[in-house]
Amino acid sequence: MSVNKQYKDSVFSLLFSDPDALRDLYGALEGVDVDPSVPIKINTLEGALFMERINDISFEIGGKVVVLIEHQSTINPNMALRLLLYIARIYEKIIDNKALYRAKKVLLPRPEFIVLYNGVADCPDESVMRLSDSFERSEGLGLPEPEAPALELAVKVYNINEGRNEEMARRCGPLRGYSAFVAKVREREAKGGGKESAMRDAVRWCVEHDILKEFLEANASEVMNMLLTEWNWDDARTAWREEGREEGREEGREEGMAKGIEKRDMELLAMIQAGCGLEEIRERLEAERAHSGADLRV
Repeated sequence: MSVNKQYKDSVFSLLFSDPDALRDLYGALEGVDVDPSVPIKINTLEGALFMERINDISFEIGGKVVVLIEHQSTINPNMALRLLLYIARIYEKIIDNKALYRAKKVLLPRPEFIVLYNGVADCPDESVMRLSDSFERSEGLGLPEPEAPALELAVKVYNINEGRNEEMARRCGPLRGYSAFVAKVREREAKGGGKESAMRDAVRWCVEHDILKEFLEANASEVMNMLLTEWNWDDARTAWREEGREEGREEGREEGMAKGIEKRDMELLAMIQAGCGLEEIRERLEAERAHSGADLRV
């Protein structure tokens, strides 16, 4: 498997940065067989959309521009709005701005937005999120609500956990293998021994059982580093959000709560990007708080 190393922010994006795997995945999501000759052009915007660990791949295929997101926690209710901002950036990237002012109509690749949910909270096999669900009603103006909004964006959400959307998994070997691998990591972690040990056991088990064998053998160390970074982020961010809320409550207003959460997100992002693990983050913060006389509850 030839992997394009440019798109490797996560195990998911590393696995599906291979055009053949990405083509198979898209065909499985749409329930069709995509001819291997159909080209795929990856146009992911690096670091442009999310500060959270939400992993995206944007690509063009058959006159479509597809934004594909893997979501590892609860589904964000603002996903449609965030994808609206993202697709605008994508169009800016692929369209000649000068063409906007010419007489000839600019033809756009048709957008499609897909979230592959891989968290542990309950989620249906399939659902749709719409931008219009966030629109306020035109109250007090005496105007009827329009039958259709002037602006809409729909996001298809698929649950890709092992045992869900089985026909989709059957059609795409890399997706089936990825779901099995994540399930095995969680199974091993539930037995105790720590996350790193669970990940190593899961990698070894999957290779022995021919699940993503070639991919894992070629990228074992990178897979481990990515998983540890992603999972440390999730753990630390959850704890820090709680602390941010506590600081906000102490300040006695919603604005203070939001600022506390935002501050921790920025600090956490800097440490994660610097390669710090969860325990190192905790130790550094505890030292800083002890120095400042504050109490850290992580």
